[in-house]
Amino acid sequence: MKEKIKIGYIGLGRRGRSVLEHCMVKMKDVEITILCDIYEPWLESGKKMVTNAGGAEPKITTDWHDVLAEELDAVFLMAGWEGRAEMASAFMEKGVYTGIEVGCAFDIRECYQLLEVYERTKTPLMMLENCCYGRRELMVLHLVKQGLLGEIVHCDGGYHHSLIKDDLLDQAYRENHHYRLDSYINRNCEQYPSHELLPLMKVLAIHRGNRMVSLASFASKARGLQTAAARMYGPDDKFANIEYKQGDIVTTVITCANGETIHLCLDTTLPRPFYSRNFTVRGTEGMYTEERKTLYLEGVTGKDKEAEFNEEEMFKQYDHPLEVEYQAMGGNLGGHGGMDWLICRAFVEAVKHGVNTPIDAYDTIAVMAVAPLSEKSIKEGGAPQEFPDFTNGKWRDREPAPRTKYCLDEVCVDPDTPIAP
Repeated sequence: MKEKIKIGYIGLGRRGRSVLEHCMVKMKDVEITILCDIYEPWLESGKKMVTNAGGAEPKITTDWHDVLAEELDAVFLMAGWEGRAEMASAFMEKGVYTGIEVGCAFDIRECYQLLEVYERTKTPLMMLENCCYGRRELMVLHLVKQGLLGEIVHCDGGYHHSLIKDDLLDQAYRENHHYRLDSYINRNCEQYPSHELLPLMKVLAIHRGNRMVSLASFASKARGLQTAAARMYGPDDKFANIEYKQGDIVTTVITCANGETIHLCLDTTLPRPFYSRNFTVRGTEGMYTEERKTLYLEGVTGKDKEAEFNEEEMFKQYDHPLEVEYQAMGGNLGGHGGMDWLICRAFVEAVKHGVNTPIDAYDTIAVMAVAPLSEKSIKEGGAPQEFPDFTNGKWRDREPAPRTKYCLDEVCVDPDTPIAP
């Protein structure tokens, strides 16, 4: 096992800076050796974050190829979506553990490119999906692995998050579009599935005895961004006169080899007062639903409305062991309720131990494929699309996942690996 690992870090936008500041620079077993971004003020800000936390001054560059030239154990790819598959492939070719921030492929060919490199090099590739380590997601995974929800039949999830003011039409992006806005102008698809889909994939044992076999997507008309831009900047504003391709509501249904269905909803361009992932799991012996913060277990948690809004009480009884340990430490590491810290530690521990990551290349590539598959389905009037088997049949009987503290394929207790070394 490596005591300390060297990491390159590419992308210092809002998300990249947040993870760097609140997670990575605070890890004593991580050395940030080089930072990369095309915007030099962000590079200087990132360098100060590292040195202010007591780390050695990292190199800085505006060219990601300089990062590729370094001798690294791992790289964090936190830049926008465009070109990310090319970057990931290049680092995997060098044998560098590759962590990528959430996002989708622009073309299914990007998925096959990553798959070919992974199959040939076996270099781990991990989507850094923090929601897999959310408290409610971990609790439900714990319940499922104990069989307390019975046989899982159906799951729901959504990205219900108004991005109008903070990302898509923010005054700061009026000259240089936020990368999401360019996608909303030019594409119509399920663009952001990972927050809800990756935790559900772990609940359903996708790529570990199960797989996604088909996908069908449907999009509403696109009116939200035009209306919002006219309201914010006037009817003659350029953003009020763009014909956005992205439907305001995109509905996707995925079927699985073992008979389950998954319903996803992308909802980011209409007004809404609260954020929700609508994380919902339905089994033969109970259900969990985020919308009403309710865990219901048949014959255990009371009848009807007695069980509503009981989430906090249920955490005390059914928290995942990893979350129990995190809460015992004060529950104040990293961002997003600890999810950011835990996903980063999951990646770092895999690098240190030289094992595969808990969200592996097959998981990552499958999620990235949702956007181009849904785009094709929408263009074809909601026609079902065959979901590629990126494992080439290995999903039926794969070798067990590494039994680490951060394993998402089974519940593993590991008191010897500290959450905050």
